[in-house]
Amino acid sequence: MRRLLILLVAMVAFAPAPAAAWWDYGHKTIAKIAMLEVSPSTRAQILRLLRNSAQLDTPTCPAATIEDASVWPDCIRAMTDRFSYTATWHYQNVNICRPFDMRTPCRDGNCVSAQVERHLRLLKDDNLPTRERLASLAFLVHFVGDMHQPMHSGDRSDRGGNGFAAYYSRIRSNLHSIWDGYLAERAITTPQADARGIMAEHGGDREAIRAGTVADWAEEAWGVSRQFAYGTMLQDPCAEVPSEPPVLNQTQIAELIPVVRTQIARGGYRLARLLDEAFAPRPRSAPQRPWRRTAQ
Repeated sequence: MRRLLILLVAMVAFAPAPAAAWWDYGHKTIAKIAMLEVSPSTRAQILRLLRNSAQLDTPTCPAATIEDASVWPDCIRAMTDRFSYTATWHYQNVNICRPFDMRTPCRDGNCVSAQVERHLRLLKDDNLPTRERLASLAFLVHFVGDMHQPMHSGDRSDRGGNGFAAYYSRIRSNLHSIWDGYLAERAITTPQADARGIMAEHGGDREAIRAGTVADWAEEAWGVSRQFAYGTMLQDPCAEVPSEPPVLNQTQIAELIPVVRTQIARGGYRLARLLDEAFAPRPRSAPQRPWRRTAQ
């Protein structure tokens, strides 16, 4: 019995697992890129807002730093009664085998693209209470990250790839977990690693990356899902899924690392653009002259 217990402990300790998935590595790296990229004025205003994180009243889900705020919207999902209404905000699974169209997945604003735009508007509103603007900051940072994870933007009616069984090398998993965890961790930790390393690779493309609209970025991520996520696993991304789960081999993993790193860079630079917009100085209205009665 003792030997069995030791064996089980060892299996848990050494089992390969995505210790830090997209929700961790991806979101936090995108947030770091954005904080390095925003203007000093924007950075100062973000830090000032984050100092009020206690107002969120979520002690088990801190948001005192931009990195913590970037994963706060995932953390609070465990508080089901308080935040269950946010579940559908994290994705928009537009079918990759049909023409791109967000109208159905985004009806009533319950999709990631609509929530990026909504929370940007809320963050811009200086008249809102600090608590609401802080929550919108966290949601905006997180949802820009989600939108650039291809399995949150395109699928084959398989719950963002959760229903697509596949192997990451020798590890049985599914397409969503591969992109959300194993592949994300491998890509972000590949030299040059972390935020500054990814920025060093894509700094020359910053202006081109920052261009476009939220809808443009969503369609681009949908295309990445079709071409690279499904297209790497299947010769035809819309072909019938084989009964035996396909394998993402080491050669394919190496080819996908630059794709994931590009998505992280896109998310970071675009988030910086939106944050600069949200905290931009507001034009002051001209002072009203006191009304005077004219002589008759």
